[in-house]
Parts: sequence; structure tokens; C-alpha cells
Amino acid sequence: MTQNVTVIGGGLAGCEAAWQLASRGVPVTLYEMKPVQFSPAHELPGLGELVCSNSLRGDSLENAVGLLKEELRRLGSLFMEAAEATKVPAGGALAVDRELFSAYLTEKIEGHPLITVVREEVSEIPAEGIVVVASGPLTSGALAEEIGRLAGNYLYFYDAIAPIVSAESIDYEKAFRASRYGKGDGDDYLNCPMDQEQYQNFVTELLNAEKVEPKSFEKVVHFEGCMPIEEMASRGPETLRFGPMKPVGLVDPRVGVEPHAVIQLRQENREASMYNLVGFQTKLTWPEQKRIFRMIPGLENAEFVRLGSMHRNTFINAPTLLEPTCRLKSDPRLFFAGQITGVEGYVESASSGFVAGVNAARQALGEPLTVPPAETAIGALAVHITNAEAAHFQPMNVNYGLFPPLPGRVKKKEKRGLLAQRGLEALEPWKLQVEVKVK
Repeated sequence: MTQNVTVIGGGLAGCEAAWQLASRGVPVTLYEMKPVQFSPAHELPGLGELVCSNSLRGDSLENAVGLLKEELRRLGSLFMEAAEATKVPAGGALAVDRELFSAYLTEKIEGHPLITVVREEVSEIPAEGIVVVASGPLTSGALAEEIGRLAGNYLYFYDAIAPIVSAESIDYEKAFRASRYGKGDGDDYLNCPMDQEQYQNFVTELLNAEKVEPKSFEKVVHFEGCMPIEEMASRGPETLRFGPMKPVGLVDPRVGVEPHAVIQLRQENREASMYNLVGFQTKLTWPEQKRIFRMIPGLENAEFVRLGSMHRNTFINAPTLLEPTCRLKSDPRLFFAGQITGVEGYVESASSGFVAGVNAARQALGEPLTVPPAETAIGALAVHITNAEAAHFQPMNVNYGLFPPLPGRVKKKEKRGLLAQRGLEALEPWKLQVEVKVK
């Protein structure tokens, strides 16, 4: 008899994991604390509640999230089935009726003969059996402490996220490579120099920009090490020049002197397709971030693959702790799924739940675990969160910067279409490997 698998959390990742397990003949006990207890962000009693928005973002293959949704459709994702059944008009995006979406997921999960839903809070991870932890970014206190014990010093409760830009959108005629005082390889960072007038205008715009007001459950104590860039600017006109925009030790080789101020860009991934704006965590609204950060010399045409934010988010350092299969390195009984792994967004959470559910089922059935191809969106995301630089790991949405580069020279306007085409082609053999076999 196939062993029962425990899934903790009835959000998008937990529901997807439970469905993939049960679809493969593995009995599941799914724990969800609502309606016995609600997090500060939740209000519906049903499973799979969308909290902040009903939008599942763009549906075009020009966006990596569009490719991710198409892959999940083809793989038989319950999340995508529910989204298609409850969608509402939203132009080029996929949006759903939030209440109908939750009701659809709840009915499907509770109606499956191999899924038992238990409505109670879990305060500790079961000591035996296979477990999928999908407790989300607002994991309750007792369980968070339990996960923290497993994760050692790698559990975070707030993320202070700086924007990331695509490498190909940087103007290298204005940015120069150098490390402060020539340390490291001497060219570890890209540096965007500012003269005095540019710096003063930049600070003025930061101070006057529109900020996001945090929700009650997202109020963050601003530690000195993760102060929002606009908060630092409010402390005095020169504060940033003595902080993240410090020019000391950085000589622009084209003119032979230190700039008035510098914005440093740090390579975000091994392929060097993305760069992080060092020290630029922010609470500016997304439109304001795009407007103001494009004032930086070299970033006038920047393509932002991730925008900055500061909010409540419980997540583990996946590169240190997880395999790309979503299994915990230190305890092969345990799988993690959803935003607690460091994926950001509804679709990404469901994708993580799919991978964890498939692999938990394969382990329960005595089959080898599997990793989706890195050329696919689902695979690029799984590989990234488990292979990113651990010291600077932060939650990430899916984007084409995570994908392995295309061979040869490719025209920029054709790149995304070719990446999507390659991803869907790579998906097919993996789909045959993991699809539910009809008996």
C-alpha cells in the first residue's frame, strides 16, 4: 500500500502539490488552518485564496510568466484548470474571479477521494512520513519556528528587495567595470557614474516620489542594514554619497577620476544576464521606480526583470537547503513548495507546488525524482532558486533572464519568441515522463 503524504498549507502550492500526488494514486492529508485561524492577510474560508490581486499577469509568450502558464496548462495543473474556469476579461492578462477561483479549487480538492482535508493549524512538522511544506509567506509563528529549526540561520521574515535589470538593456558606453579599490578581479561590478547635478536631481526625485503604504501585516522595522533608498535620502542630501552611492575607490577609467556618486550593479546570475542595483531596496511604487531609476546614467532604457520592494515574507535560503526537486537536502522526507522556497508570485507558487507534488509522489511510489529541463520556465525557476548565489538570495519572479542563453547571436526582438519555442519543445519529453498514466 502506498504511504500517505502530508501537505501543510492549502494555498496555491499546497493545493497543486496535493492534486499531483492524488492524481498519481498517492493518498494525501492536506492541513489548512482556515477557518480555525486566519493569517492577517486572509479572509475567505476556502482553499487557494488570492490575497493581493486577481491578476495572474500576462498571458503572452513574450513574457516568461505567460510561458510558465502555458507549460502548466500542458502538464495538467489544477491551478491553471481553476484559472481557466473562473477567468474574467483582463485584456492581455489572465485574471480570475477570486471567490469563484477559491471555490473551484476547494471543491476539486475536497471532492478527490484520495485527499483528506484537515482544518487545523500545524505547529510542528510530522516526525515520520513524506511531508510537503507549503505554508506560504505568512507562515504562522509556531510552524515558522519549527521551519527555522530545520533551516538553521537561513529563515527570513522580511525581504528587502532591490531592483534587477537585464544585462542587455544596460548602456555600456556609460557604465564602467571596476571593483572598489580594485579588489577581487577588479571588474566584479558595473558602475553607473553621476556628476553633482545628476546626483542632486536624483535625490530630489527620490524624496518627492510616491511610496507604497504597507498593509498592516507588512509593517517592517527598518534595520540600518536594509534601509529603503528613499528613507536614506531623507536623512540628508549627502547621505547616499556616504552609503550605497559612495564613489570612494572607484575611478572611471575613461576620465581618470572618481565620479561625484556611483550606483553599483552586481551580477545576479551565472550567465550574467541580470544585474542587481546594490543597496537600492525601496518602497517606491513600481511606476516611480521605473521613472526614477531610469535617470541613472546607463539605465535610461533599463528593462526591469524585478522591481524593488520591502514586505513581510517568510522564506528559506533555497540554494543552501533545497535540491531542484524541491526536496530538503538534510532530510529526504521533506519537500518545500511555494513562496516559502523563494519563488515570488501566484503562478510561480503553483509551479513550485507542481514540482514538489510530482517528486513527492515519485518518492512515495519508489520512482526516481526528476527535475524539469532548465530550458522550460518551470525548470528555469526550479534551477534558479536552488543554484542562485546563497549570500544574496532573494525571492524571484520567473523571467527570461533565468533561462540558459540561446546559442549564437540572436536579434533582441526575436529572443523571447525563440526562448518560448525552445521551452515548449523541451517540455514535451519531460511531460511524457511525469504525466499521469491512465490505467
